[in-house]
Amino acid sequence: MSPHTHASTTHTSITRAGAAPSLRFGYGTNGLADLRLDDALALLADLGYDGVGLTLDHMHLDPLAPGLAARTRRVAHRLDELGLGVTVETGARYVLDPRRKHGPSLLDPDPGDRARRADLLVRAVRVAADLGAHAVHCFSGVTPQGTDTDTAWKRLTETVPPVLDAAAEAGIPLAVEPEPGHLLATLADFHHLRSALGDPEPLGLTLDIGHCQCLEPLPPADCVRAAAPWLRHVQIEDMRRGVHEHLPLGDGEIDFPPVLAALAATGYQGLTVVELPRHSHAGPHFAAHSLPFLRHAERTAASPSPVSAPARRQTAPPHGADSTTHEGSSTR
Repeated sequence: MSPHTHASTTHTSITRAGAAPSLRFGYGTNGLADLRLDDALALLADLGYDGVGLTLDHMHLDPLAPGLAARTRRVAHRLDELGLGVTVETGARYVLDPRRKHGPSLLDPDPGDRARRADLLVRAVRVAADLGAHAVHCFSGVTPQGTDTDTAWKRLTETVPPVLDAAAEAGIPLAVEPEPGHLLATLADFHHLRSALGDPEPLGLTLDIGHCQCLEPLPPADCVRAAAPWLRHVQIEDMRRGVHEHLPLGDGEIDFPPVLAALAATGYQGLTVVELPRHSHAGPHFAAHSLPFLRHAERTAASPSPVSAPARRQTAPPHGADSTTHEGSSTR
């Protein structure tokens, strides 16, 4: 066993008699974009993370460059060596088009462009299968200017089925994320898609805890409970009501102990991945800060005493200038 493997598995393998297993926390590579992938994975293992949210992008595992299968095998070996679980993320900003952020999407007017996005997602499913990932994440995209809502939903429901077929064949859930400003923005929108597609078995949900705080009518802990039957992937960061800005844990309004308690109670076994894509400039620092914060909130949630408020107000160590850039509808 390598020292990295020991570091990343020790805290999850030791539980009190009768206690529920610890949640499994990861960190997203979109928040470590200035690191080589191997360095990022080694960092997360050394810090004690259980896994990684791997965004397929040019700086890490490029889904469009030659030799994808061989490169994926090398990453799979490294993940195994380090004892890290993985989920595959597909939210890279410019992986398909160097001029359009997150473009083309599943909603584009051009059928060929929609097919390019669907092909990327099918590639992601294959990569996920080769890595032993527990899910592939995706989102709908922003409704294009001049496109009415009914047309946008029609495009989405017509473009997703081949991806779901690939997911079913690979045995990997496709976990759609409600994203503020997108066509599919809320949990209600996820259920609309699920119903329109006939509730296909491979279709699951990515729940972003910050997005729940941002715009869902229910508190984040209640969102977790409502989403439980379809939950296949979880992203986590802090956020404020009505402002789509991913904040370091402790810098926003979320009361984390009840959220983590609700998540543990669902029996969710996948990764809960910290997502701070706007903080790559100090990615190693935020990775080092986030895991102790989450473990403290998790312990607070399990405590019989009513001490959740101090965990919510837990102060992050200094990390430079405040995050002030609002992320808007399609930015990450």
